[in-house]
Amino acid sequence: MDAYLQSGLDALADATRMAIFDRLTHGPLAVNELAAVMPVSRPAVSQHLRVLKEAGLVLDTRDGTRRLYQVDPAGVARLRAHFDQVWTRALSAFEIAASKAPASPKKKKKGEHKHAGNRSQRRRP
Repeated sequence: MDAYLQSGLDALADATRMAIFDRLTHGPLAVNELAAVMPVSRPAVSQHLRVLKEAGLVLDTRDGTRRLYQVDPAGVARLRAHFDQVWTRALSAFEIAASKAPASPKKKKKGEHKHAGNRSQRRRP
């Protein structure tokens, strides 16, 4: 696994960073706006944003005197490309395993008995 991918996954492995990232998927926000809805302090939000930015998942832009943070589409696209490859390999492996598996026996219909077709041989009391 390359270093970029590992840093992105490590960044999102933290629950607080994942929550911040999720908030940013709805649109750009400033640190104070994020801190108002997160269970951590403003400085902690800033630190989490720094980690997300270093991982290539978040961009920041200046808006007057404040910085707005938003999801970096290119960073998310790189993560998605990796998971698309993982998904494709997993489906291929499943397809191979399914083709090698023995066919399952037919299931009996509800109410059907083992000797249902041979009623004449049953003894009645």
